[in-house]
Amino acid sequence: MDTKKILVVDDEPDIVELASYNLRKEGFDVSSASDGEEALRKIRAGSYDLVILDIMLPGIQGTEICRILRSDPKTQKLPVIMLTAKGEEIDKIVGLEIGADDYMTKPFSPRELAARIRAVLRRGAEEPRKEPIIRVKDLVINLDTYTVSKEGAPLDLSATEFRLLLYLVERRGKVFSREQLLDAVWKDEGFVEPRTVDVHIRRLRARIEEDAANPVYIKTKRGIGYYVDAGI
Repeated sequence: MDTKKILVVDDEPDIVELASYNLRKEGFDVSSASDGEEALRKIRAGSYDLVILDIMLPGIQGTEICRILRSDPKTQKLPVIMLTAKGEEIDKIVGLEIGADDYMTKPFSPRELAARIRAVLRRGAEEPRKEPIIRVKDLVINLDTYTVSKEGAPLDLSATEFRLLLYLVERRGKVFSREQLLDAVWKDEGFVEPRTVDVHIRRLRARIEEDAANPVYIKTKRGIGYYVDAGI
């Protein structure tokens, strides 16, 4: 088995030392960066399997680094775990919304961090290769660039909106409850409430539908959930 390369990005030397020491004991090849600029340089120059990214950094903030990584085809699939002292729900939502794969707060358990890393890496390895282009009426979903366009015009979707749309499109004809969509799209994020699904469906409809009140793509089965019609 090849040794997985991990980049720890944090401006607190004690945190970097704690994470690096314990992850090396777990068999990972660990490098570090103390600010956003250094992190981006190392990511672009190297070949990492996962990045542990603090939100509050000198220079470029961790959230902005994550956005940059997700917007670049070369790094958009690079797994990112947010590691930060911020623990409020809104901070977790922001981190996951911009494309982070997981979220941990300081102080953290080194053993839990290693377990989370393995879980994220395993999840990525288990994802089957899909056809790179999916067409649904006027929508084109590109799995290589994680982009969606309508009639040739790019649509500005968040990472969660993209995953939600893709999940429904790939399972056309099947109706999913809010709870099922939470389990599938938000995975194990226990703080997310079912109403969050409704909020994201409304946002998604506003971006992809001509008339959000009379949707063509994402329909509602009253009292049950949401679906994409199998006939489109």
